[in-house]
Amino acid sequence: MKIQVIALGDYQANCYILTDEKENAAAVVDPGVASDELNDILLGYDLKYILLTHGHFDHIYGSESLKSLYPDAKLCIHEADEICLNNNDYNLVGSYSGYLPELQADMILSNGDEIVLSDKIKLTVVHTPGHSRGSVCYVDYENNYMFSGDTLFCRTVGRVDFLGSNPDDMFDSIKLLSTFDPEMVVYPGHNRATTIGEEKVKNRYMRKL
Repeated sequence: MKIQVIALGDYQANCYILTDEKENAAAVVDPGVASDELNDILLGYDLKYILLTHGHFDHIYGSESLKSLYPDAKLCIHEADEICLNNNDYNLVGSYSGYLPELQADMILSNGDEIVLSDKIKLTVVHTPGHSRGSVCYVDYENNYMFSGDTLFCRTVGRVDFLGSNPDDMFDSIKLLSTFDPEMVVYPGHNRATTIGEEKVKNRYMRKL
């Protein structure tokens, strides 16, 4: 198993490439923009999933490009954020005078769903609303890491002042994540990786729980 990260676009959203080299299987988490570097990394792999942690434009903009190159890859998003694929108010691109081509999800996710990439890689969908209605973390319990999107960052949490955000939901989501294994690695939507244990000590939002 290998995890690579590229910070993409004006907002430097983290795009993660998860690969199982033995099975030549890959998944991409949050392709923020089309990227030649991302395409180069994927060469030789069977891209099975495009996993969206939520529906904001800086995390989904490159999905159309990937689907054109890998039409069999399944575009996945939580049911509560499906609206973001075709609504520029909810995906926020309208706020920045941008354009986002309409997208169609191949898999609509719910809390507890499992994404099986290979024999050794299985991700569980954990619904963590707050930053958006359909924000999720993709958690690999076996290998002890998660992709947290814009729910949990190193030393902070996601904004809750957007359309679809909810501060009370964010509080509940952070409280839930605080119960995870302290050694679990957190790969966030922006900035550097951290662990649940670090955040319980150094993140002022988790310290309030």
